[in-house]
Amino acid sequence: MKKRMVILGAAESGIGAALLAQQKGYDVFVSDGSAIKENFKTELEEQQIAYEEGNHSEDLILNADEVMKSPGIPGNAALIKKIRAKNISIISEIELAYRYKGDSKIIAITGSNGKTTTTSLIYHICKHAGLDCALVGNIGFSFAKQVALDPKELYVAEISSFQLDDIKTFRPDVAVLINITEDHLDRYDYKVENYVKSKFRIAENQTEEDVFIYSLDDETTVQNINNYSIKSRLAPITMSKELPQGAYLANAKMHLKWKSEEMQMSVDDFTLKGKHNQYNSMAASMAATAVDIRKEKIREALQTFESLEHRMEPVVTIRGVSFINDSKATNVNSTWYALESMNNPVILIMGGVDKGNDYSLLKELVKEKVKAIVCMGTENRKIHEAFGDIVPLMVSTENAIDAVKSAFHFANKGDVVLLSPACASFDLFKNYEDRGNQFKAAVKDL
Repeated sequence: MKKRMVILGAAESGIGAALLAQQKGYDVFVSDGSAIKENFKTELEEQQIAYEEGNHSEDLILNADEVMKSPGIPGNAALIKKIRAKNISIISEIELAYRYKGDSKIIAITGSNGKTTTTSLIYHICKHAGLDCALVGNIGFSFAKQVALDPKELYVAEISSFQLDDIKTFRPDVAVLINITEDHLDRYDYKVENYVKSKFRIAENQTEEDVFIYSLDDETTVQNINNYSIKSRLAPITMSKELPQGAYLANAKMHLKWKSEEMQMSVDDFTLKGKHNQYNSMAASMAATAVDIRKEKIREALQTFESLEHRMEPVVTIRGVSFINDSKATNVNSTWYALESMNNPVILIMGGVDKGNDYSLLKELVKEKVKAIVCMGTENRKIHEAFGDIVPLMVSTENAIDAVKSAFHFANKGDVVLLSPACASFDLFKNYEDRGNQFKAAVKDL
């Protein structure tokens, strides 16, 4: 009798899981409460996988042996509670992919900020070193789809807390936890400790053979690390002191110490600028060292990496005013990092769907660096309340074109117009990419 695998959610991770589960002999059924995108439907139909869209038929779901839940579905949804009440195992797509990865190795990266940059940088180093690897998880292909269609010897996986919530045996050879800041608290009963616990699950199945990379300068990580029994070898990174093992920054040089090896590199040679990117570069170098990539290859790769679209992406300079697209800054901390790396006066475009944001974190930097704020969103009251008394110029707009025109109007030669919203994008845009692309189009039309 074939085991029945029900997959909830038919986007990138759901489709990947469906393809892999079917390939491995499960009886697969895919159910999505919304409409399924045409390209995903085609993939299901080509593989003759049964699916439904626009609703969840409980009789077809509650007879599953196992359920793969898309990371977008909250754990407290009514349907999920019913599945748990029937003691049906719920897993995430990364758990399914892990089962069938064979002897391949995994470098898994999580954290509230910087994980996409760090993941892309690790992948760049591994590719440059000639490894047979793939970029999977939240960027690139879904992990399960990669395992199904084009297996590799090494997977570099960007993983969110939502994906870690439903793991059982998932065990990365190298786990990277960059930082933990309050984000997505709406999914964790507004309790920071629930979110923290979720992030630390990246190391829970690791053994003495594995490596766990974390930041000694991240307060939340350091306060919580002793609450978990982590068996893997610890590889800390820091800017505050020298380390016997790990990566640290001293006198504008990165020092990488692992086993009996040591490497040094000037931070001026990193293509990624800004303090937060020095952390990302240290974490990536440490991960590459942990999978035995040679120092020269790491050095070359750090010098040739190109920054990502929508993450501190320079767009164009018009009449001495630079425009930067940081649409991927969907929380307050990301915007803090963006402002922290600015050396010129800033006109800040921010706003969108507020996930319970605490803007007080930004006050000092805004006071120091921001001369005008352009709100772009349907609900801007909290932003006006937070900064109204420290920023003389504030205006509300409801689309990218008006936001860009207003910002340009406030700017003088030498200023920077920075789109770094600190909020999700779903009020006016499809997603942060759409927001960034509309911003770039509006800038080019000036």
